[in-house]
Amino acid sequence: MSHMNYEAKMAGEYDRLGYAGEEPGRGRRRWWIIGGLIALVVLVAAFFAFGSGAKKPDAKAEAAAKANNSQIPSVTVAVPGRQTIERVITGTGTLAAKRDMPVGIAGEGGMVTRVLVEPGVWVRKGQVLATVDRSVQAQTAQSLEAQIKVAQADANIAQSDLVRAQQLVGRGFISKADVERKVATRDAAVARVRVAQAQYAETRARNGRLDIRAPEAGLILTRSIEPGQIVSSGSGVLFRMAMNGEMEMRVQLSEADLQRVRVGTPAQVTPIGSSQPFAGHVWQTSPVIDPQTRQGVARVQLAYDPALRPGGFASARIGAGGTVAPQLPQSAVQSDEQGNFVYILDAKDQAVRRPVTTGEVSDAGIAITSGLEGTERVVMTAGAFLTPGQKVIPILQKSR
Repeated sequence: MSHMNYEAKMAGEYDRLGYAGEEPGRGRRRWWIIGGLIALVVLVAAFFAFGSGAKKPDAKAEAAAKANNSQIPSVTVAVPGRQTIERVITGTGTLAAKRDMPVGIAGEGGMVTRVLVEPGVWVRKGQVLATVDRSVQAQTAQSLEAQIKVAQADANIAQSDLVRAQQLVGRGFISKADVERKVATRDAAVARVRVAQAQYAETRARNGRLDIRAPEAGLILTRSIEPGQIVSSGSGVLFRMAMNGEMEMRVQLSEADLQRVRVGTPAQVTPIGSSQPFAGHVWQTSPVIDPQTRQGVARVQLAYDPALRPGGFASARIGAGGTVAPQLPQSAVQSDEQGNFVYILDAKDQAVRRPVTTGEVSDAGIAITSGLEGTERVVMTAGAFLTPGQKVIPILQKSR
């Protein structure tokens, strides 16, 4: 009875739902299929609703991040550190002999017979540079030499007479007065010999001064004499020479730079038209300043070299000590009405203006005497396009 009642209830339920005439098993399967389809539709809708919606905000954020990064400039930065920077003073000037020695006539002069040296020749002290005709002076010397012989012969005779007179005075044949007269005659003859000898020596000395000789060892620079030329003490300079061949450069420096130069300071001299520097050192600084140009002269001693020609123009680099400081390229240092400054980066990669004081400027860069410790990240380039507080993307430059 109960089983029949259940089937009757199910049949009535089917009739109410509009499935009359269908079997109960087939209806149940249809419900399962419909339920599965509904579940599938819900899952698909949820996937598109939540999955695609989550991706779109991520894509937008990424696009926004890319846009922001594209607007942030990239700059090259470096940590300069601290290094020893040599202070160099530069100047120009002329080359010259350190000791320029003029050579002229020391004697009475005459006609030049021979010139024995040319410019650029090394000579020793006392070497004959040119000879002057001495034919007349030679005859005078021979005459004086003959007078010496005559005076010596008279002195010998006077001495012999004196000896004989001294032998006879003891026997009473000659008086003492006669002996005294013979002594005086002998002394006068000896004196005449000495006078003749002195005159002869003087003539020889004069003849020796007819030759033009080098007063010191050195290098002949110029020659202003030719054979056949008549020269005298008023002829002026006939040769110029550099004593010991030593050269120098006379560097024109400002009053401030001259104060920083000391005797013994090393220097490099480069003649105009040459790329080869020559080493030297400052051996003298000018004790006075030209009131018109406000400049003084530092004299740099140089060893002889054919490339160093007196009268030539040259440039000099003189060392003036060194300082320990950061050094930056010129592109890193900016300037405006407030003075010199650089940009450094803070911890947030934002540009920070930093006032600095510059020092020595050279091919290697600019020394920063104050304002930087050397541990900062300094903007090397593009500093002119930055503003304080601007965020940047740093590109660290490797130290050299």
